[in-house]
Amino acid sequence: MDFSLTDEQNELAKTLHAVLARHADPQAVRGAADSQLGYDPQLWQVLAEDIGVASLAVPEEFGGAGCGWLETGLVLETLGYHLAPAPLLSSAVLATAAILESGNTEACERLLPGIAEGETLATLAWADPNGNWDPASNGITATRQGDGWALYGEATLVIDGMGANLVLAVAQTESGTGIFEILDPEAIRRIATPAVDTTLRFASFAFDQVPARALAPDAEAALSKVRDIALVSLSCWQAGTARRSLDMTVEYSKQREQFGRAIGSFQALKHRMADMLVQVETSRTAAWAAAWSAGNDAEDLPQRAASAAAWCSDALDHVAAECVQLHGGIAITWEHDAQLVFKRAHATGQLFGPARAHRQRLGDLLGLSVA
Repeated sequence: MDFSLTDEQNELAKTLHAVLARHADPQAVRGAADSQLGYDPQLWQVLAEDIGVASLAVPEEFGGAGCGWLETGLVLETLGYHLAPAPLLSSAVLATAAILESGNTEACERLLPGIAEGETLATLAWADPNGNWDPASNGITATRQGDGWALYGEATLVIDGMGANLVLAVAQTESGTGIFEILDPEAIRRIATPAVDTTLRFASFAFDQVPARALAPDAEAALSKVRDIALVSLSCWQAGTARRSLDMTVEYSKQREQFGRAIGSFQALKHRMADMLVQVETSRTAAWAAAWSAGNDAEDLPQRAASAAAWCSDALDHVAAECVQLHGGIAITWEHDAQLVFKRAHATGQLFGPARAHRQRLGDLLGLSVA
């Protein structure tokens, strides 16, 4: 396994950093977070049309760039670093992965080109009323209605659900758990759900005889892969945010003076920032390893996804807490970026399950007993 990036991957990351440095400044981030949409549509247009971030994981035969999940992970890492809100996780990861893993070629040909171009904003309704991302506990049921299907029930934590014009849903059928395309998105009752992280947008969906088309009526194995890809992508996002947290802390330690000297010169604070660096570098390694497995369809993807999800959540939580502590009182003010990092650590640490649940799953996969 080679973790060194190719010239094309390095250029992708470099270009993204340059674009986001110009367009995703702190004030713009807060302005987008305050808006009803939750992100800057002009920035998303640049990212999707000029750079093609939404097309990276989509195969060329379906209108995409045909790169893979590692490149998508690099984009999410960069977005995480700049704290830039964008509908990438919902549309280009969750929905795209669900369509690809459904194995439905007709749906891929019909739905993926629009997602790849950034014109279609898709999302996946999966989490049950208790917030669990588990097919067995999903809160939506699908019943036959003539030649089609009708969906009933509720889903929570639908990422970018208020603005999505293509909605996919995970639902229970008589034969198992399936992936469905909603034929009339306007028939869904959508309720905006506030989040700790203001750069994330959630919605709750209520389905009452909503017409749908089955992409894969029995898709438990496919959904397991989709969840692993989601965990990998979230880990990359967290690794980028952790790096931003470290960088802003180191920079602040050079500027803030106490007792006539920069606080970064104190040995105790040097040790704490060194510990932060270890957390940042190891989380990035775990995320990249999992992204490599996802991109190469490796057999160890479930183990690497669970490992990265647990490690990156804990690492970001630790680094964000240290960032706040070392900044002092300014870190809890609305004007400073430290509060954005802290909120993201708490929100993403629970989004697809807490770290302890991922450690438990990893132990089960390895045949170990994990407390």
